[in-house]
Amino acid sequence: MERIIELLDTTLRDGAQGGGVEHSLEDKRKIAGLLDRLGVPLIEGGNPGANPKDEAFFALARRAPFLSGAVLVPFGSTCRAGADPADDSALAALVNAGQPVVSVFGKADVRQVRDVLRVTPQENLRMIEQSVAFLRARGLRVLFDAEHFFDGALTERDYAFEALRAAARGGADTLVLCDTRGGSMPEAMRARTAEVRAAFDGVKVGIHCHDDMGLAVAGSLACVDAGASMAQVTVGGVGERCGNACLGTLLPTLQLKLGYRVIPPQNLPLLTQTSREIVEIMNLTPNPRAPYVGYGAFSHKGGMHIDGVVKDEASFEHVPPEAVGNRRRFLLSDQAGRAGVYARLKRLVPQLERDDPRVKRVTERLKRREQRGYAYENADGSFDLMALDTLGLRRRYFEVLDFHVLSGAARDERSAQAYIKIRVDGTEEINAAEGDGPVNALDLALRKALRVFYPATEQMRLSDFKVRVINAGGTASVVRVLIESTDGRQAWSTTGVSSNIIHACLMALMDSVEYFLAFVA
Repeated sequence: MERIIELLDTTLRDGAQGGGVEHSLEDKRKIAGLLDRLGVPLIEGGNPGANPKDEAFFALARRAPFLSGAVLVPFGSTCRAGADPADDSALAALVNAGQPVVSVFGKADVRQVRDVLRVTPQENLRMIEQSVAFLRARGLRVLFDAEHFFDGALTERDYAFEALRAAARGGADTLVLCDTRGGSMPEAMRARTAEVRAAFDGVKVGIHCHDDMGLAVAGSLACVDAGASMAQVTVGGVGERCGNACLGTLLPTLQLKLGYRVIPPQNLPLLTQTSREIVEIMNLTPNPRAPYVGYGAFSHKGGMHIDGVVKDEASFEHVPPEAVGNRRRFLLSDQAGRAGVYARLKRLVPQLERDDPRVKRVTERLKRREQRGYAYENADGSFDLMALDTLGLRRRYFEVLDFHVLSGAARDERSAQAYIKIRVDGTEEINAAEGDGPVNALDLALRKALRVFYPATEQMRLSDFKVRVINAGGTASVVRVLIESTDGRQAWSTTGVSSNIIHACLMALMDSVEYFLAFVA
């Protein structure tokens, strides 16, 4: 019998409560569409009773549906103390959202009831039961989020379970156990979830974990092992305080390691791309060390590791990177040696053999460039272009004939201007741009000129920029510039070295564009 875990993504609701996270209405639509494409069945879209933007979002979904399979889930609280659910505007907003599934939360910790909600324990139970019943009577599937459940069960277990019973009596379809403070140990959560499963036969159990101890994924896995059939996540683990269980970690672990069906198997290779696109929409920096989907997840640096992976990929990789849509990277350094060069070249020239003299030729050029200050460990784009150039296989998409950059004090942020002259297949183009500093101006001018010939360059942008001094020569020091670029789906890094920092920037920018045209566009 196939084991299924129902996934609810709450990036648009709980994720929006994380520091530095802000979703516009269009951002919410795009993120929901990407999660739908991945195959996430339930997408918690926000609280339409408390947030005008969320109300507008659900109105948009009703007016012009944009999801093909996923269901948007509105989120809200139980009715107010002393109020009839039929007179509660927040519950009315859940109904008016026009979705078949709703999520309503209530307190499951008696201390929270007395000290925060400031109602009697019995009134809280009434609010839960009648609110769920009100929603259920309108034909809605109701998910009940038992807020502070694990904390409540630790101090007054009977009341925590009474809160669940109130929701079950009201007709809740799923009892979602919330580790709201993120302070519960996975083994304790496993035991408590097993108790709930035994006490509530016929009612589904879900899990909602916060990451305040870095254990949100571990706690979620423990609860699934104890019988929870729903897991709640956010992209990148964003959310209140330290965030929530991470979609990019929990989903593939459940599906690849434990054999659960979470999303359609053919969709799993979309995971890395989807995670990166959504992080890009949220204007956040992707975690390079994120399991499964990070840039470093399948990166190898040590020579022994690289040699092992070349011979047997499973020797240092617990799953194939392609299974989650990621790719293998070999980081070139003094620890990698010729094995690393061969592994990288094999990807560019599949027919290459280990003892091919071209491997030695690229290795020797690599060492010469390292002596000049280049470092390719985190500049895989520049290495690929250098290797192709060494082998006589590099296509030159354009040539920079001249450039000038002016920078000075300005009243607004546009403090620099750049002029550039390029040539493509014998045709010259001159363009200029203003920018927030010389590098930004040069980047904009270069891509304005290139768009005449390569319109696709409009898709790419700089996502990170670093400068490091290579030798101690004061203001005449040689510097190394590292640039990370993205088109919103893929990311690549390039480098430039010079005693002229603007020239080093231009070299890295040129490589960035050439890599995009050669491998991404």
